[in-house]
Amino acid sequence: MAAIIIAAGYSSRMKVFKPLLPLGGLTVIEHALKTFVDAEIKNIFVVLGYQGKKIEPLLEKHNISWVYNENYDQGMYSSVMAGVNALPSNSKGFFLLPVDIPLVKSSTIEELIKAYHQSGKDIIYPSYNRKKGHPPLISSCLYSKILAYDGSGGLKTLLKKYDQEHGEYVNVQDEGVILDIDYYEEYQEMIKKVNE
Repeated sequence: MAAIIIAAGYSSRMKVFKPLLPLGGLTVIEHALKTFVDAEIKNIFVVLGYQGKKIEPLLEKHNISWVYNENYDQGMYSSVMAGVNALPSNSKGFFLLPVDIPLVKSSTIEELIKAYHQSGKDIIYPSYNRKKGHPPLISSCLYSKILAYDGSGGLKTLLKKYDQEHGEYVNVQDEGVILDIDYYEEYQEMIKKVNE
């Protein structure tokens, strides 16, 4: 399995560059990386775009691969495509995590992989208190469909077409799957959770 972390956006709602915000002794992006490293996911790709040069030294330090999305101004779907294009040909599937959802537990990643193998489904979603969360685990059989899609409505809209037949929800005891940083207040709340 591989992981794609999207860190190419403008952070426009926060007005500050989210990936490098401090969060409990690490940066936001380091928390996102730790989720997958601790779950022993070997192929981790970070999609860079806006202010990507600022993130590169940190990725070098942690020996993490990155890919540039030259079209990051066209929105998140262009970053999804850039990430999928970077995946090795032998990858069986990938997790997709926006960088601003940094507190997912590595045990949740392991649960999703287990469910993927047991269910035979192509899209595995974590769910917390009946809310769909991140990161979904998406099978390689959908790569071509992702790359052929025009991006309208984003990945969520594309996956919805396959949910009924190919999707599976896994209830996890991990609030991190639904906690994101869109606004400064949410960032403040996240700092409290990390320091608890």
